[in-house]
Amino acid sequence: MAQGAATRRNNRSGRSRNNGSSGKSGQNGRRKGVHKDNEGIIPVLAQVVREVESAVQRRSAMPDVRTKFQVVALLARDERHRVLEDESLNEGRRAEQLKRLDGIATILAKTATMDSRLFELLAEDAEISEAALDLKHELMARGGVDVPEDEEDDEDETPAVAVPDKRVVPTSVIQRQLSNPFLVPDFTNARPPVHARRLSGWELLGPLFRSFEYADSGPSCMPLPDPPAYGPGHVDAPGTRELMHHQAQLVASAAEGHRTYLLADEPGLGKTAQALLAAEAADAYPLLVVVPNVVKANWAREVDLWTPSKKATVVHGNGEDIDGFADIIVVNYEILDRHVGWLGEFGFKGMVVDEAHFIKNKSSQRSQHVLALSEKIRQRAANPLLMALTGTPLINDIEDFRAIWQFLGWIDDVKPLNGLLEGLEETGLTPQDNSFYGAARRVVVNQGIVRRRKIDVASDIPARRVADLPVELDDAEGRSIRAAEAELAKRMVQRYDTAIETRVTGAKPAPGELDLELIRRVATWEREDQDASTGENVFGMMRRIGRAKATLAADYAAQLARNVGKVVFFAKHIEVMDTAQKLFEERGIRYSTIRGDQSSKAREKAIDEFMNDPEVEIIVCSLTAAGVGVNLQAASNLILAELSWTDAEQTQAIDRVHRIGQTEPVTAWRIIASQTIDTRIAELIDSKAGLAARALDGSDEEVTDSADVQLEALVSLLTDALRKRESGRRGRRAA
Repeated sequence: MAQGAATRRNNRSGRSRNNGSSGKSGQNGRRKGVHKDNEGIIPVLAQVVREVESAVQRRSAMPDVRTKFQVVALLARDERHRVLEDESLNEGRRAEQLKRLDGIATILAKTATMDSRLFELLAEDAEISEAALDLKHELMARGGVDVPEDEEDDEDETPAVAVPDKRVVPTSVIQRQLSNPFLVPDFTNARPPVHARRLSGWELLGPLFRSFEYADSGPSCMPLPDPPAYGPGHVDAPGTRELMHHQAQLVASAAEGHRTYLLADEPGLGKTAQALLAAEAADAYPLLVVVPNVVKANWAREVDLWTPSKKATVVHGNGEDIDGFADIIVVNYEILDRHVGWLGEFGFKGMVVDEAHFIKNKSSQRSQHVLALSEKIRQRAANPLLMALTGTPLINDIEDFRAIWQFLGWIDDVKPLNGLLEGLEETGLTPQDNSFYGAARRVVVNQGIVRRRKIDVASDIPARRVADLPVELDDAEGRSIRAAEAELAKRMVQRYDTAIETRVTGAKPAPGELDLELIRRVATWEREDQDASTGENVFGMMRRIGRAKATLAADYAAQLARNVGKVVFFAKHIEVMDTAQKLFEERGIRYSTIRGDQSSKAREKAIDEFMNDPEVEIIVCSLTAAGVGVNLQAASNLILAELSWTDAEQTQAIDRVHRIGQTEPVTAWRIIASQTIDTRIAELIDSKAGLAARALDGSDEEVTDSADVQLEALVSLLTDALRKRESGRRGRRAA
């Protein structure tokens, strides 16, 4: 390989020397010789760009045409820079050269409008293949331009993209690699490649995308099997969580051998559970899960709920704390660039991409990382499980699905692959047949598109439900909140110890025992003193937690708005509402708002805009100001960004959406800050109100007040701190 690279360098260098003539050299490989209209690089580029234009007009987008397009653009860019910097040119000659380059640029632009994929090749960070470099040097030689030394010295062994310095390999991953140094690829389910026959020479990707516009009444869900009563794809197998029928259908499909899915169910229909159980049915371990940061903690929790026999590990930061021997690796898009190296060599047999519309822009770094990882997985496993999860309706911006289809292995940059190509061949049609588009749509859907709406499976789900979405506060504010919680617990422990030591009546508890009555008394003292306390109290912590998770809650609301339409966003504090509104403004999302300081006229206007203006996607509401007397049933999804102190307040907010006039099941997404007192408060509210009543029939029977919840939260915090201390003492005694 090195010898071949050296030969190419010699050939390029020879071409440059033999084609050049004496004269001054310019920057970026300057042309030698005099300036004449029929000499130099510009006539060469003009000839090649006409060839590209003609080929694209014939609807040919073969790789060599794309290569020519990119190389002409690169050389025209370089030549423009040279002309502008060349002091030997007079103004007339410079203007003439720039005019000719503008003509080339115009042809490039018009050509790209005939095939929008060509625009990707004009990006500053577009990848330049070896074939493109060879052609670039060939055209430079024909135009009498020297090849720059840094390009002459390229070796085949040099990676196209240098590994960034920030890439890491966690210690636990190295340990796994050392324990299993011979990672054998699995090609047991390999299938022979499919080659175009009747459709050879046809440009197919454009017609495939258009098929979802021309045949918009076609199916949006692949045929799915009826699930068995037990076994993979079960509905109610003993000892497991119960699956809804629509979920069990997809799992049964995976058990039967299907391996690629674009799962586009509406939010609230359990896509996470379906993905995890499909991986279990397909034995697709180790499994890689790439998700937005806001749902990272929720995926780990769902693994424990649905596949408790499998171990999940979540990658934070540089991954120092991950378990390299886990079955499921969960990583968020934002840190994927640090870990893409070792993830590509890990030996995954499956990959799930949540909120897959995040990768629609193929030129973005995260899209390139995701596509590279899926390709690595296909190189090591012949038939891996690949799942793209999104709630985005299939018929909206179908071009956005180009990257998703490529992730799934249905297409590459220029053509359909294997199963998709085979299905198109079997139709017996070509894009010139009118019936091709309907048939092509069915073929694509049958590759693995699964789209169900809440209204379609209403019998499977309750009329309304509350879905908890745990989020991790892993920034400085999150660490500060956990430190304040620890300080509060420490203060109550000291108060408990002082009460024990100064007790004058009654026996002290035996070693290892807790005085539960005293714990409750200390918690009561803390609650009563919280207004006068100089330290952190439970009210202050809950407010800080609300501020800390405001951006995450707003981010999820924005995702919901994109996926399912109108969303109601509830918060208790003004600063949380302000943070959410700022994020919506930055993302160009139109919203209205209901606050306590509004006039009745402004309030009515905000409600009317949300209910009747399709452009207003979100309404930001104060829990106290909009908790009663407001009808917002244009939405079926709402966000509870902050916890209420009582279930009644929370239920009143949900009832703004779940009321007469609502035609769809309602889902309330309750944002919970994991590893904080937020989790304790949520559990207490549920236990007091009755989870079944809250989730199934919406009972708003009040069984407690806010003071009870605050007291029980303090009792729980103190009890846990004392038990943790006692456990540490036992461990030291045992040592």
